[in-house]
Amino acid sequence: MVYSTIPYKPDNRQKLDKEILKYAQPVEFTVQEPSKLTKWISRHFEAAGKHISKANAEYLTMITDGYMSALLGEIEKVSAYTSGETVTRTDIDAVVIPVISAFAYMLTDAILERNHAAAMRILDELFQMREPPQKVLFSISMKMRQFLAARICIENNMGKAALIDMCGIRFEFQAERLMNTARKTTLAKCRDSVLLCAEAAYDFNSAPEPEARLVELVAQLAFGI
Repeated sequence: MVYSTIPYKPDNRQKLDKEILKYAQPVEFTVQEPSKLTKWISRHFEAAGKHISKANAEYLTMITDGYMSALLGEIEKVSAYTSGETVTRTDIDAVVIPVISAFAYMLTDAILERNHAAAMRILDELFQMREPPQKVLFSISMKMRQFLAARICIENNMGKAALIDMCGIRFEFQAERLMNTARKTTLAKCRDSVLLCAEAAYDFNSAPEPEARLVELVAQLAFGI
């Protein structure tokens, strides 16, 4: 029996659970810490004669959810596709299919980079995958709060480490990109982006078509940041 989506919590009051524990041993396979996983990815690329930067190794981890079973196959594909000795993000994007949660990250990334066409394209892909608009809005709102936090760190001469600690960001490359983007805008615009997300969340309670309201929000953010 494999519990991959919910934790295994035996109930000792149940006869079945008691019988299972007589003959079976629960074993937990946890996802590796990002720092250890990054080194593991680098070693596997080196074995294939390729080099990957720490940032790109973290990016590959993020878009695959960090499961080693999935990563092995993706590393083989990327290694075979990469023509040079160094693996680039373009190489990764060309052959790796991101998990759904990574699409939301890519959407917010496109918004912050003011890449309007890419943002709308990714949003359309999320709709086609039937991702709930409320879930997409949550991801966007969280990223905009992190964006505001990055600008606050800059205003107070605080570095990337402070942002990671403040927002609980898992990967260093994400914090680096947030800081770099926040340097190109103002604190007022960062605050406005958070308020726009809050207004959209309020409208969702009565919006007859949440998807249309989400499209409007993405357009407002992409042109307003």
